[in-house]
Amino acid sequence: MLNAITLSQIFVLDQDEALDFYVGTLGLEVKVDQDLGFMRWLTVSVPGEPGREILLEKPGPPAMDAATAEQVRELLTKGATGGWLGFTTDDCRKTYDELVAKGVEFTQEPIERPYGIDCGLRDPFGNAIRIVQPTQVA
Repeated sequence: MLNAITLSQIFVLDQDEALDFYVGTLGLEVKVDQDLGFMRWLTVSVPGEPGREILLEKPGPPAMDAATAEQVRELLTKGATGGWLGFTTDDCRKTYDELVAKGVEFTQEPIERPYGIDCGLRDPFGNAIRIVQPTQVA
């Protein structure tokens, strides 16, 4: 049987810009940055969290031909690819304030929900990101 989710993927238009955002702004760390010849394998993760990585993949070979890659880039630019990530934090409002100070534009300010406090933003490529401070269960 399956044991864990170890790798997820989102499309990005520019991997260097993605690194700047995910590592430089959000504070993730690079796990793998390797030129495979046919593509750049670039993964990031939350610092200290072993086993879970996000592949920041440019649309193109080997997964798709040039025409399909162009369609994916167009959809990504419109925020229509459905890519999204969810992160947790100990203090949603503090994280929100820190990211706003770094110039991050949010689609939703922190709001209380039945499951905790969360807020939303988009990465530079249109992927949705949710940041949640889960409700503490006694």
